[in-house]
Amino acid sequence: MAPDMSAHPVTIRVDKTRTVSGLVQMPDRAFACCVLAHGAGAGMTHRFMADVADGLERRGVATLRFQFPYMEAGSKRPDRPALAHAAVRAAVAAAGGYAPVLPMFAGGKSFGARMTSQAQADASLPNVRGLVFFGFPLHPTGKPSNERAAHLSAVRIPMLFLQGTRDALADTRLLVPVVEALGARATLKVIDGADHSFHVPVKSGKRDDQVLGEILDIAGTWMRKVSGDC
Repeated sequence: MAPDMSAHPVTIRVDKTRTVSGLVQMPDRAFACCVLAHGAGAGMTHRFMADVADGLERRGVATLRFQFPYMEAGSKRPDRPALAHAAVRAAVAAAGGYAPVLPMFAGGKSFGARMTSQAQADASLPNVRGLVFFGFPLHPTGKPSNERAAHLSAVRIPMLFLQGTRDALADTRLLVPVVEALGARATLKVIDGADHSFHVPVKSGKRDDQVLGEILDIAGTWMRKVSGDC
Protein backbone atom coordinates (compact mmCIF):
# COMPACT_ATOMS: atom_id res chain seq x y z
CA MET A 1 0.00 0.00 0.00
CA ALA A 2 1.44 3.37 -1.02
CA PRO A 3 1.78 6.01 1.70
CA ASP A 4 -0.87 8.70 1.95
CA MET A 5 0.20 12.09 0.61
CA SER A 6 0.43 13.95 3.93
CA ALA A 7 -1.76 12.21 6.51
CA HIS A 8 -1.18 13.21 10.12
CA PRO A 9 -2.48 10.91 12.89
CA VAL A 10 -4.83 12.37 15.49
CA THR A 11 -6.89 11.05 18.39
CA ILE A 12 -10.60 11.81 18.64
CA ARG A 13 -12.54 11.50 21.89
CA VAL A 14 -15.98 10.00 21.28
CA ASP A 15 -17.14 9.94 24.91
CA LYS A 16 -15.75 9.61 28.44
CA THR A 17 -14.47 6.08 27.85
CA ARG A 18 -13.72 5.88 24.12
CA THR A 19 -11.25 7.44 21.74
CA VAL A 20 -10.69 6.60 18.08
CA SER A 21 -7.90 7.24 15.63
CA GLY A 22 -8.07 9.74 12.82
CA LEU A 23 -5.99 10.97 9.90
CA VAL A 24 -5.91 14.62 8.84
CA GLN A 25 -4.79 15.85 5.43
CA MET A 26 -4.52 19.62 5.04
CA PRO A 27 -3.50 20.95 1.63
CA ASP A 28 -2.15 24.45 1.15
CA ARG A 29 -4.90 26.93 0.25
CA ALA A 30 -7.70 24.50 1.05
CA PHE A 31 -11.17 25.80 0.24
CA ALA A 32 -13.14 23.22 2.28
CA CYS A 33 -12.80 20.34 4.75
CA CYS A 34 -14.60 17.01 4.50
CA VAL A 35 -15.00 14.44 7.30
CA LEU A 36 -14.86 10.93 5.82
CA ALA A 37 -16.35 7.86 7.50
CA HIS A 38 -15.32 4.39 6.33
CA GLY A 39 -17.47 1.47 5.17
CA ALA A 40 -18.57 -1.46 7.31
CA GLY A 41 -15.88 -3.94 6.28
CA ALA A 42 -12.71 -1.84 6.16
CA GLY A 43 -11.32 1.06 8.15
CA MET A 44 -9.98 4.50 7.39
CA THR A 45 -6.67 3.18 5.98
CA HIS A 46 -8.36 1.09 3.26
CA ARG A 47 -6.96 1.94 -0.16
CA PHE A 48 -10.22 3.48 -1.32
CA MET A 49 -10.40 5.80 1.69
CA ALA A 50 -6.75 6.79 1.28
CA ASP A 51 -7.19 7.41 -2.44
CA VAL A 52 -10.25 9.58 -1.80
CA ALA A 53 -8.39 11.64 0.80
CA ASP A 54 -5.33 11.98 -1.46
CA GLY A 55 -7.47 12.93 -4.44
CA LEU A 56 -9.42 15.51 -2.48
CA GLU A 57 -6.16 16.96 -1.15
CA ARG A 58 -4.98 17.48 -4.73
CA ARG A 59 -8.28 19.26 -5.40
CA GLY A 60 -7.96 21.64 -2.46
CA VAL A 61 -10.13 19.81 0.07
CA ALA A 62 -8.80 19.05 3.55
CA THR A 63 -10.02 15.77 5.05
CA LEU A 64 -10.34 14.04 8.37
CA ARG A 65 -10.76 10.27 8.18
CA PHE A 66 -11.62 8.40 11.35
CA GLN A 67 -12.27 4.93 12.73
CA PHE A 68 -15.61 3.89 14.13
CA PRO A 69 -15.20 2.44 17.64
CA TYR A 70 -15.76 -1.17 16.54
CA MET A 71 -13.04 -0.88 13.93
CA GLU A 72 -10.71 0.73 16.44
CA ALA A 73 -11.32 -2.24 18.74
CA GLY A 74 -10.65 -4.78 15.98
CA SER A 75 -14.24 -6.04 15.87
CA LYS A 76 -16.09 -7.03 12.71
CA ARG A 77 -19.51 -6.10 14.07
CA PRO A 78 -20.45 -2.48 13.29
CA ASP A 79 -21.43 -0.21 16.14
CA ARG A 80 -25.04 0.40 17.05
CA PRO A 81 -26.33 3.59 15.38
CA ALA A 82 -26.21 5.72 18.55
CA LEU A 83 -22.50 5.05 19.04
CA ALA A 84 -21.72 5.42 15.34
CA HIS A 85 -23.55 8.76 15.31
CA ALA A 86 -21.55 9.88 18.36
CA ALA A 87 -18.33 9.04 16.53
CA VAL A 88 -19.44 11.06 13.51
CA ARG A 89 -20.23 14.04 15.73
CA ALA A 90 -16.91 13.75 17.52
CA ALA A 91 -15.04 13.65 14.21
CA VAL A 92 -16.90 16.69 12.89
CA ALA A 93 -16.11 18.58 16.09
CA ALA A 94 -12.45 17.60 15.81
CA ALA A 95 -12.30 18.70 12.18
CA GLY A 96 -13.68 22.06 13.21
CA GLY A 97 -10.69 22.45 15.50
CA TYR A 98 -8.18 21.62 12.77
CA ALA A 99 -9.89 23.70 10.07
CA PRO A 100 -11.92 26.36 11.91
CA VAL A 101 -12.29 28.76 8.98
CA LEU A 102 -13.05 26.25 6.22
CA PRO A 103 -16.55 25.34 5.02
CA MET A 104 -17.29 21.90 6.49
CA PHE A 105 -18.67 18.83 4.73
CA ALA A 106 -19.18 15.26 5.93
CA GLY A 107 -19.99 11.85 4.52
CA GLY A 108 -18.06 8.81 3.48
CA LYS A 109 -18.28 5.32 2.06
CA SER A 110 -21.36 3.09 2.34
CA PHE A 111 -21.98 2.41 6.06
CA GLY A 112 -20.12 5.62 6.89
CA ALA A 113 -22.32 7.58 4.50
CA ARG A 114 -25.49 6.19 6.07
CA MET A 115 -24.34 6.80 9.65
CA THR A 116 -23.40 10.37 8.76
CA SER A 117 -26.75 11.07 7.13
CA GLN A 118 -28.60 9.53 10.07
CA ALA A 119 -26.62 11.68 12.51
CA GLN A 120 -27.46 14.79 10.49
CA ALA A 121 -31.13 13.79 10.33
CA ASP A 122 -31.27 13.32 14.12
CA ALA A 123 -29.68 16.69 14.90
CA SER A 124 -27.71 18.97 12.60
CA LEU A 125 -23.96 18.39 12.60
CA PRO A 126 -22.42 21.73 13.67
CA ASN A 127 -21.30 23.92 10.76
CA VAL A 128 -21.66 21.14 8.18
CA ARG A 129 -22.86 22.62 4.90
CA GLY A 130 -23.39 19.44 2.91
CA LEU A 131 -23.08 15.65 2.83
CA VAL A 132 -21.11 13.61 0.27
CA PHE A 133 -21.99 9.94 -0.19
CA PHE A 134 -19.49 7.65 -1.93
CA GLY A 135 -21.93 4.81 -2.56
CA PHE A 136 -25.00 5.24 -0.37
CA PRO A 137 -26.15 1.76 0.79
CA LEU A 138 -29.83 2.00 -0.04
CA HIS A 139 -30.50 -1.68 0.73
CA PRO A 140 -28.72 -4.99 1.46
CA THR A 141 -27.43 -6.98 -1.48
CA GLY A 142 -30.25 -8.89 -3.15
CA LYS A 143 -32.97 -7.18 -1.09
CA PRO A 144 -34.08 -4.09 -3.05
CA SER A 145 -35.86 -1.57 -0.84
CA ASN A 146 -35.86 2.13 -0.09
CA GLU A 147 -36.45 1.87 3.68
CA ARG A 148 -32.90 2.97 4.47
CA ALA A 149 -33.66 6.28 2.77
CA ALA A 150 -36.58 7.21 5.04
CA HIS A 151 -34.47 9.46 7.28
CA LEU A 152 -33.11 11.48 4.36
CA SER A 153 -36.24 13.64 4.28
CA ALA A 154 -35.11 15.08 7.62
CA VAL A 155 -31.74 16.16 6.19
CA ARG A 156 -32.12 19.83 5.35
CA ILE A 157 -28.69 20.52 3.84
CA PRO A 158 -27.38 19.69 0.34
CA MET A 159 -26.50 16.07 -0.41
CA LEU A 160 -24.39 14.57 -3.20
CA PHE A 161 -24.96 10.92 -4.12
CA LEU A 162 -22.15 9.29 -6.11
CA GLN A 163 -23.37 5.87 -7.29
CA GLY A 164 -22.45 3.22 -9.83
CA THR A 165 -25.00 1.62 -12.13
CA ARG A 166 -23.81 -1.84 -11.00
CA ASP A 167 -24.03 -1.03 -7.29
CA ALA A 168 -25.61 -4.10 -5.66
CA LEU A 169 -26.53 -2.02 -2.60
CA ALA A 170 -28.37 0.70 -4.50
CA ASP A 171 -30.67 -0.24 -7.36
CA THR A 172 -30.80 2.96 -9.42
CA ARG A 173 -34.43 2.26 -10.27
CA LEU A 174 -35.14 2.82 -6.57
CA LEU A 175 -32.49 5.45 -5.89
CA VAL A 176 -33.50 7.86 -8.65
CA PRO A 177 -37.02 8.47 -7.29
CA VAL A 178 -35.63 8.72 -3.74
CA VAL A 179 -33.29 11.51 -4.81
CA GLU A 180 -35.97 13.21 -6.90
CA ALA A 181 -38.30 13.27 -3.88
CA LEU A 182 -35.64 15.14 -1.88
CA GLY A 183 -35.85 18.05 -4.28
CA ALA A 184 -33.19 20.63 -5.07
CA ARG A 185 -31.07 19.81 -2.01
CA ALA A 186 -30.11 16.39 -3.44
CA THR A 187 -27.83 15.73 -6.41
CA LEU A 188 -27.28 12.30 -7.96
CA LYS A 189 -24.30 11.52 -10.17
CA VAL A 190 -24.44 8.04 -11.68
CA ILE A 191 -21.24 6.40 -12.91
CA ASP A 192 -21.95 3.99 -15.75
CA GLY A 193 -20.62 0.47 -15.17
CA ALA A 194 -19.26 1.09 -11.65
CA ASP A 195 -20.09 -1.22 -8.74
CA HIS A 196 -20.40 -0.37 -5.03
CA SER A 197 -16.61 0.02 -4.77
CA PHE A 198 -16.50 2.01 -8.03
CA HIS A 199 -14.74 -0.82 -9.85
CA VAL A 200 -15.50 -1.01 -13.57
CA PRO A 201 -15.14 -4.00 -15.93
CA VAL A 202 -12.34 -3.97 -18.48
CA LYS A 203 -14.88 -3.90 -21.30
CA SER A 204 -16.09 -0.51 -20.09
CA GLY A 205 -13.02 1.09 -21.61
CA LYS A 206 -12.21 2.87 -18.35
CA ARG A 207 -9.83 2.13 -15.52
CA ASP A 208 -10.71 2.28 -11.83
CA ASP A 209 -8.38 5.24 -11.30
CA GLN A 210 -10.14 7.16 -14.06
CA VAL A 211 -13.50 6.51 -12.41
CA LEU A 212 -12.15 7.65 -9.05
CA GLY A 213 -10.81 10.81 -10.65
CA GLU A 214 -14.22 11.42 -12.18
CA ILE A 215 -16.13 11.12 -8.92
CA LEU A 216 -13.56 13.25 -7.07
CA ASP A 217 -13.82 15.96 -9.73
CA ILE A 218 -17.58 15.89 -9.25
CA ALA A 219 -17.26 16.02 -5.46
CA GLY A 220 -14.75 18.86 -5.53
CA THR A 221 -16.81 20.95 -7.95
CA TRP A 222 -19.96 20.33 -5.92
CA MET A 223 -18.29 21.35 -2.65
CA ARG A 224 -16.98 24.53 -4.27
CA LYS A 225 -20.49 25.38 -5.42
CA VAL A 226 -22.12 24.66 -2.05
CA SER A 227 -19.42 26.57 -0.16
CA GLY A 228 -19.77 29.54 -2.52
CA ASP A 229 -16.16 29.28 -3.71
CA CYS A 230 -16.85 29.36 -7.44
